[in-house]
Amino acid sequence: MKKSRLTTGIVAGLVLASTAACSAGSGTDDDGKLTFMFRGGEDEKAAYQEAIDRFSEESGVEVEVIVTDADQYATKLQAAISGNNVPDVFYIEQANLQSYVTSGVLLDITDHVEASGVDLDNLWEYGVDSYRYDGTIQGTPEGALYGLPKDVGPFAMGYNKTMLEAEGIELPSPDEPYTWDDWLEVLKKVTKDTDGDKKIDQWGTGLNVQWNMQGFAWSNGADWTNEDRTEVTVDTPEMAEAMQYIADMTTVDEVTPNAEQAATLDTYQRWMEGQIAFFPVGPWDVSTYNELDFDYDLIPFPAGSTGEPATWIGSLGIGVSATTAMPEEAAELVTYLSADETAQQTLVDAGIQVPNLKDMAAEWAAEEGASPANRQEFLDIVEDYGRPMPAAMTYGAAWYDEMWTNIQPVIDGQQDAAEYLAEVEPRMQALLDESNAQAEQAAAASAGN
Repeated sequence: MKKSRLTTGIVAGLVLASTAACSAGSGTDDDGKLTFMFRGGEDEKAAYQEAIDRFSEESGVEVEVIVTDADQYATKLQAAISGNNVPDVFYIEQANLQSYVTSGVLLDITDHVEASGVDLDNLWEYGVDSYRYDGTIQGTPEGALYGLPKDVGPFAMGYNKTMLEAEGIELPSPDEPYTWDDWLEVLKKVTKDTDGDKKIDQWGTGLNVQWNMQGFAWSNGADWTNEDRTEVTVDTPEMAEAMQYIADMTTVDEVTPNAEQAATLDTYQRWMEGQIAFFPVGPWDVSTYNELDFDYDLIPFPAGSTGEPATWIGSLGIGVSATTAMPEEAAELVTYLSADETAQQTLVDAGIQVPNLKDMAAEWAAEEGASPANRQEFLDIVEDYGRPMPAAMTYGAAWYDEMWTNIQPVIDGQQDAAEYLAEVEPRMQALLDESNAQAEQAAAASAGN
């Protein structure tokens, strides 16, 4: 499937701190031009160039755009940091914020944002708070601002409306989530051989456990850590049930392509080809999915034992280099891209994100003839039941990545989920302990400077 907005890889904080200590430069050109580094596909590149051209025209500040593909961004940004050539303005991952702050890469823009007059109450609280840090906890409303949201990324469940109608299946409610049992029955009904060659060519779903299990776990009462993010909590019956439910879709219920079938054509491509009934959808997918040869719409993720839907909500931020020679202009660019109504309209019209502005988002969701029709689902996730990815606000993601490193035997039906979780939790805990220790050391080193 398509990569999410959250990048789970993160540079170790102490290494980054050492690098940043030697990096007193910035990406500002000698002629006073700002540099802005971001990532994205063609639609996003074009929309941002249009918005930035307008910013330059209105402000008189020239901006040099440095754009990379999503897969290359983290590597190229780290190379810029290591090479003492930090862009003035750049995308920041939620999971990198703490290390960038403690290592002196990011500028505290709290005062700049306050002076700009931006109405933070009209920006999604989740998006703004994602880039707050008080030196101990990320995401607290009392923390200083080290960026503003480029976007918020609610991850909804999509369904192929054309397929369900052709199969005579009642369309799902946009408000009431399926139970796991009810959803599985629908998945079984649509999974079939449609051309008589005795090979399944239409499936119920095609989930990637690493990017799609979160909502199933949360809705079943499970979580990855305790509230203060110091204790790993995956070895529970609730987590095992959620993981086993997804694994059984392939090996027991056979409602999703197996590894061999997915190797021929992955589930993202099968969804695009109209071969899959249910598939997760993020706002970044909309411009592409609106060109598909079938109608689709959005619903809540199926709900586990709590009866309440759950899913993750990602975000990218836009931050300012702590070493920029033009902090006011750089912060002005950040506030423009994040909160200016005209800039937001340009990005929203490109079909790449939900509006950052709440009032604009309400109008966007209610737009007649919109596709997908149930855009409100995205807003419900942002406002109500979306959660950050488990590693989005910890000091590093190695502990979380460990969960997926050796999971394939579970997906292949060769190991029970409960057994696997009992094995992996101690390894995850050791890595989380290491991560938290690094955070404490980096914070102490930062305070000492």
